Amino acid sequence: MALSINSNQSAINVRRNLNATTRELSTSLERLSSGLRINRAADDAAGLSVREGLRAESSGLQASVRNAEQATNLIQTAEASLNEVNAILVRMRELAVQSSSGTVSDSNRESVQTEFSQLSNEIDRIAQSTTFNSQVLLTGFGNAVSSLSSVLVSSNVTGVTNVAISGAASGTFTFIDAADDSDLTLGNGSVTQTISLGTALDGNVVATGTKIVANFDRLGIQVTLAGVGAADATGSFSDGDLDTYQLVVEEGTGASFQIGPSDSSFNRLELSIPDLTATGDELNLDSTSVTTQTTAQSAITDIDGAITRVSQERGNLGAIQNRLTFNLSATENRIEQVQAAESTISDTDIAQEVSKLTRAQVLSQGASALLVQAQGVQATSVLTLLGFQQQ
Repeated sequence: MALSINSNQSAINVRRNLNATTRELSTSLERLSSGLRINRAADDAAGLSVREGLRAESSGLQASVRNAEQATNLIQTAEASLNEVNAILVRMRELAVQSSSGTVSDSNRESVQTEFSQLSNEIDRIAQSTTFNSQVLLTGFGNAVSSLSSVLVSSNVTGVTNVAISGAASGTFTFIDAADDSDLTLGNGSVTQTISLGTALDGNVVATGTKIVANFDRLGIQVTLAGVGAADATGSFSDGDLDTYQLVVEEGTGASFQIGPSDSSFNRLELSIPDLTATGDELNLDSTSVTTQTTAQSAITDIDGAITRVSQERGNLGAIQNRLTFNLSATENRIEQVQAAESTISDTDIAQEVSKLTRAQVLSQGASALLVQAQGVQATSVLTLLGFQQQ
């Protein structure tokens, strides 16, 4: 190799190796400090792609575990209330058997009927008050308002801009709305509720540019009525406009629980709970009475049917809950395996990386010392050739 002063090839070579060692040292420090082998796409482009897919799957699986746990909580809420309904029905059957005997007078039966009626009302109250995240569960969970309901189709006449339901039973509800009395009645033939709109109305109409909500809380239905010029309204309400119009509540699937990470039907679980109020079509106890010996004897059969229906629904809920339990176990196992795979691709092998760091540190220190030597040795040789003596 030629001896020159413009280019010190030995120093350049040492510097190149020092730069490579410094980059290796920096990479090792980064991996050890982050705990990740892949900190950017350049570290492992293919590995990064696989890792992000696994991370997305793992995140979806963890969300589905939470969904399944919350679905279990919802079912347990409903089943716990049905347990009390079952106990009430057993007591009502006991009263019916008691009233069926000729040893009980009609006067006694009136007293028995008082408790019987109170128990029936309590079933309705429990059904209406059993909620999960503001959703009523036992009065027809999952039902929806039909867009073909005449009260909505003729919104330009009725002034109805929205109908919200919270556990409303399925069926057809009909409005009774006499003019100039400020009262509004809604019912489906078995349950009816009348509310007064007097204080909410401006005379006989909804005030211009405003909306009011007619809340039929016993039915689980809230109807929004608009005044002239109200936003999003095609009509306005005045007392009497809703008479004979109908509202149809369709029975829905109740709830669709997302218990898997992807948009597939097998990753969803459907749940519906029918109307289990005492006056509903399922239990059908609205006309059951123990006021006479004959009606009390008939009540035994009616209550037996109600007990069977409640027990069947509890069995359905228990079956779904058990299914969710197995789903949780399987999903948690998948999370463990997916995270293990992601760790294999992404995480730093600490022992290996510490060895690389130690090697890079030794090489870096050696190269730094050699760079000084390479620069000094050639300069000394050139000076000697030129006749200069170093002192």
